[in-house]
Amino acid sequence: MRSTQSSTSQKETVEKSIMNMRELNLMKVRNLSLMELLHFFFKEIKERNISSLDKVLFIFDGLDECRFPLDFQNTVRLCDVTESASVHVLLINLIKGNLLPSALIWITSRPAAADQIPSECVHRVTEVRGFNDPQKEEYFRKRISDQSLRNRIITHLKSLRSLYIMCHIPVFCWISATVLERMSGEAESGEIPKTLTQMYTHFLIIQTNVIKKKYTKSRETDTEMVLKLGKLTFQQLMKGNLIFLRKT
Repeated sequence: MRSTQSSTSQKETVEKSIMNMRELNLMKVRNLSLMELLHFFFKEIKERNISSLDKVLFIFDGLDECRFPLDFQNTVRLCDVTESASVHVLLINLIKGNLLPSALIWITSRPAAADQIPSECVHRVTEVRGFNDPQKEEYFRKRISDQSLRNRIITHLKSLRSLYIMCHIPVFCWISATVLERMSGEAESGEIPKTLTQMYTHFLIIQTNVIKKKYTKSRETDTEMVLKLGKLTFQQLMKGNLIFLRKT
């Protein structure tokens, strides 16, 4: 997690603009100005001139999912918020402070992608760590009220190193609790997950069943659904796409 530029006054007006990198990826072939980009995502800004605000906070979520080049050395310099350019040129010039130099930039990312940003553009780095072992158990104590069930789940996860290591990621603790708690209450739930693949497969089935009950009347079986998703994933991996969207 990185932030650039620092605030100088508590009384300054701050306009917050949150942009998801997956959404920006869909615009990588378009040329537009910074003002046009902001108007596209935030219709309410149209009536105001963003360059006249005291402070603007840009939050770019998931830099590691960026699918366009981040060349800080050779990208053309851009200082005019009304001048059109590709999205990656706008992003780089925002981070470097060429566009809206008084803006606050907050970027979330995995370490590898964040390291592409030159150190002179970074004023603060915050590392968000996962759970340590005591915190893992604390999570399950708070998440699962049934002590007997909770102890069985913790014991099961501790017995499987790959699963227990993954529990340092809070969302994986949530996935594990969801799957194992649900399976404990089902008479024909099958074998308790012992691998990451099994855990994710069970979670996928649970979430798909919830969606089908709420929004659709599909007769597609769990097996058919998982096989179709597996085929789609395999095809995209063969194309070198680790992250893909509907328009990929």
